[in-house]
Amino acid sequence: MSIFVLRRLGEALITLLIMTVMIFSLARLTGDPTPLVLPAEATEADRNFFREQYGLDRSLPEQYVVFLRNISRGDFGISFRYRKPAIDMVLSAMGPTLQLTLVSMVLAMLIGVPLGVLAAVHRRSLLDRFIDFYSSVGQAVPTFWLGLVLIIAFSIHWPIFPSTGYGGLIYFVLPSATLGFFASSSITRLTRANMEEALRADFVHMERVLGLPRWRIVAKHALRNASLPIITYLGLQFGLLLGGAIVTERVFSWPGIGQTIVDAILNRDYPIIQAAVLTTAVFFIAINTVVDLLCLALDPRVRR
Repeated sequence: MSIFVLRRLGEALITLLIMTVMIFSLARLTGDPTPLVLPAEATEADRNFFREQYGLDRSLPEQYVVFLRNISRGDFGISFRYRKPAIDMVLSAMGPTLQLTLVSMVLAMLIGVPLGVLAAVHRRSLLDRFIDFYSSVGQAVPTFWLGLVLIIAFSIHWPIFPSTGYGGLIYFVLPSATLGFFASSSITRLTRANMEEALRADFVHMERVLGLPRWRIVAKHALRNASLPIITYLGLQFGLLLGGAIVTERVFSWPGIGQTIVDAILNRDYPIIQAAVLTTAVFFIAINTVVDLLCLALDPRVRR
């Protein structure tokens, strides 16, 4: 167990190191931030002073070494535009994003897992075809388009839910429904496939011969054996929702990490871009590590 954990931590550190190279390089491909940060009447001396103040006058390898040294101490620098610590701005925006992602994930699980089980139990029935249609549509419809449709329907045509803003539970309805619909469709399809395989297992046939109740066979035995790949996928799906929330947040003006990243890219705010993407990567890696440990606890054969 300890060796497994150490190996996963080592893989996580290597992944983060690779991520730092990618984040640092891609941020600088957006161009020089000086023209966007300083006013148009700024002199060349002002521009040179700005570059020197933030270390942008150094070579890229030097900047990367300084970047690594600083983030090892938790220092992501000061925002070019807002003159505030980048990590503080990112962490304050991460809260609403995690809340939206968590609510959307719970909604997707409450819809996707039961639908997948029903489709597997009632195979080749009208219900199975309807659920298959639902999962196909959910994977095909873009989240931003669905979000706009929900706003037109339930905020403009029928003013039931707010289209923008952040606060009470009512503000979560439309954005979480947008993300939850997308995630539930893939969870439905995966659950259905794994449940079908579990229901064909020999132990299920034996339990049927023994006369065990159908609900007990499905809920307690078949679903438990099918849960390992489902749990693994749920961890990946949470990370995908965390990234997919960027587009949804833009549509619903949600004050989360998505809005922060988009604004930082448009303003070439390197510290915000680096802090936001790397923080998101850390969350994604942490989620996958927890999923690996959970799978190991459920099935020790996972350890290799």
